[in-house]
Amino acid sequence: MSEILEIIMIVSFGASWPLNVIKSYKARTTKGKSLMFLLLIFFGYVAGIASKFLNEAYMASFSEKWYVLFFYFLNITMVGIDLLLYIRNKKLDKKREMTGDAEK
Repeated sequence: MSEILEIIMIVSFGASWPLNVIKSYKARTTKGKSLMFLLLIFFGYVAGIASKFLNEAYMASFSEKWYVLFFYFLNITMVGIDLLLYIRNKKLDKKREMTGDAEK
């Protein structure tokens, strides 16, 4: 039961990431985004994944409970994509500043 509750938590946290990634891709700017927030979320997922690998009871039953880690990896992938888009968008912001083009 605890794994099911954990999955509900992870799915709840991760449900918005695909929409956030699409928004970052389309926005082409870092305005309204926080790099520190993204890094903290990424670090949190790394810690969650590490805790699973270090939990002997979980690893002993991994073949039956692999799906819990799947959701951690799915979420960290989405946050990673959003971080990459942040880097792209930051470069686009700098390019706009240098050319004086506020519209693109």
